[in-house]
Amino acid sequence: MPPIETPLALLGLTALLAYLLGAVPFGIVMARAFGLGDLRKIGSGNIGATNVLRTGNRLAAALTLILDVGKGAVAVVIARAFLAEDAGQLAGFAAFLGHLFPIYLGFRGGKGVATFLGTLLALSWPVWVAVCATWALTAALFRYSSLAGLVAAGSAPVWALVLGRGDMAVLALVLAALVFLRHKDNITRLLAGTETRIGRKS
Repeated sequence: MPPIETPLALLGLTALLAYLLGAVPFGIVMARAFGLGDLRKIGSGNIGATNVLRTGNRLAAALTLILDVGKGAVAVVIARAFLAEDAGQLAGFAAFLGHLFPIYLGFRGGKGVATFLGTLLALSWPVWVAVCATWALTAALFRYSSLAGLVAAGSAPVWALVLGRGDMAVLALVLAALVFLRHKDNITRLLAGTETRIGRKS
């Protein structure tokens, strides 16, 4: 963990603002903007880019992915620019929590992989590249998006240590644990052999 340099009051304000940013449900916003209906009643009911893609609108899905990645990255960048590394990491964590448990949707949010990756990108691009490569390799080998996300998330603390960013390893571990928690149904389906593969309709 980074040393605590920022006053606690500013850390609290940073966490609140980052949470509110992370809680913006861009999947639902894009679905409505493109006239796709209520995303929570489509496919898996998830608010992320993968479920937006199930509507058949690739542009809406791409924009959702970019925005969900962006809110984690933006939170980190702004907090670190105006305060310090401790605030940057806290902002990334808070934005991630906002995506998982958004106040705007009764605390029922997404699974967090995109916002997780955005947070990593802003904190350390080498770690981000390694985690994305892990996702791509796992997806290519096994054709399960959920499995790729889980393996990538689980690899993040290891890559942080290997690539000299031990100060963010604890954060990466906590975020990975939350990703696993949010994917509990996917894990059950993976173990049962009923999870949908990439390229097949659910």
